[in-house]
Amino acid sequence: MDFEKLYIGGKWVPSASSSWIEVENPADQTVVARVPAGNAADVDRAAKAAAAALPAWRATPLAERIALMERFLTEFRAREEELVRLVREELGSPEGFTRKSQVEYQYVRTRNYIDLAPSVPLVEKMAASTVYREPVGVVACITPWNYPLGQVIQKIVPALLMGNTVILKPSQHTPLSAYSLAEAIDAAGFPAGTFNLVTGRGSELGASLSTHPLVDMVSFTGSTKGGIAVSKSALESVKRVSLELGGKSPYVMLPGIRDYSVPIHILFNSILLNSGQTCTAFSRLLVPESEAEAIEREMLRIVPEYKVGDPKDPASKLGPMASRAQFEKVRSYIRLGLEEGARLLTGSVPEEGRGYYVEPAIFTGVSNSMRIAREEIFGPVLCVITYKDIDEAVRIANDATYGLNAGVFGEKALATEVAKRIEAGNVYINTSPRDTSAPFGGWKQSGIGREGGVYGMIEFTEQKALFDTGD
Repeated sequence: MDFEKLYIGGKWVPSASSSWIEVENPADQTVVARVPAGNAADVDRAAKAAAAALPAWRATPLAERIALMERFLTEFRAREEELVRLVREELGSPEGFTRKSQVEYQYVRTRNYIDLAPSVPLVEKMAASTVYREPVGVVACITPWNYPLGQVIQKIVPALLMGNTVILKPSQHTPLSAYSLAEAIDAAGFPAGTFNLVTGRGSELGASLSTHPLVDMVSFTGSTKGGIAVSKSALESVKRVSLELGGKSPYVMLPGIRDYSVPIHILFNSILLNSGQTCTAFSRLLVPESEAEAIEREMLRIVPEYKVGDPKDPASKLGPMASRAQFEKVRSYIRLGLEEGARLLTGSVPEEGRGYYVEPAIFTGVSNSMRIAREEIFGPVLCVITYKDIDEAVRIANDATYGLNAGVFGEKALATEVAKRIEAGNVYINTSPRDTSAPFGGWKQSGIGREGGVYGMIEFTEQKALFDTGD
């Protein structure tokens, strides 16, 4: 696979830039590939290609777009071994987690969009009008490094199904798997220009994409700071903006749970897997004050199950942090937690070595006013906060600038009541699984808009009302 070109207008072409970005394997700090550090000229070429392809693509019947997406899914599946290897190398994600969550789960997401596409209300009859949903136009998709396939699928599949053309800018840290996806789209036979891939640094290409006159919408997933910057640029020309941003998600264990091991495994799977590099991770654990010691003992018993090690080792559940910058960020927050007076139940300040590894760190004695409890760390770092009663638990859960995700575990009726009071776009009750048909997105500074299912496809449409009952 040639990582040294861009995919624009249905062809693999050289970048207008002479600069390169090296992609590092965070497990051993070796350089595995390099990609073009694309520039404004590359964005301009991609935008013109996408704009030229838009009229024919938006006029293509939905059934034909679905058929092409079916072919893409077949090509996507055929590249599984390559995708697993690429994600493992560029992200440092362990083999088992990579295959199941980073790759195979994206087949489920793609299948769900395909199956639900015919049910999107593209035409709705009102009392005296007909409302149509039409493609927004050229969509710039800017995706993060923590789920390099998943975040791409969440954007490009619904955007294309709804008749938009796409320019994808994957993270500069994890761009390699996007090349495999581009090859799958090409092999599926999508018309030239409907999908374009431009690699480069977010600081440069984000600005170029969000200000380009031919781009109609920017769909961004990343940090809240990055989302605000992209939005300001996009709104100068009143572009549509969809943002999936940060989180500091609470997990509330209600009083009287008989078996702590079930909710603790749910919690650890959220905050520890992918080395905590998940926007929805349950990073604040709220426990009854009277049960804190018992819950802490159970966490100490279970945490050794989450082995940190080489991503190629089947026994490893956690790999390294994705980059040196992320390693340094997490290390600084663990130091900060100790300075703020929190206590480490397990874990320590990580030392530098070969690979950016961080052991799970569980802080106890945390106040919700501490920075470690309020700021997104994006690592395997858990803050344990005690509460006296349910009202206090809800107050602490909602005392955050974010509102992306939450979880509540306990007696079903009470858990449901508490879940309804939490200010978040998604709340998991007990052992309930993720529903790919449900809307995904956040309240407060966690974002604007929704991804997933019908809601994720509607996001890439514009409404038009025709008043058609008169003479």
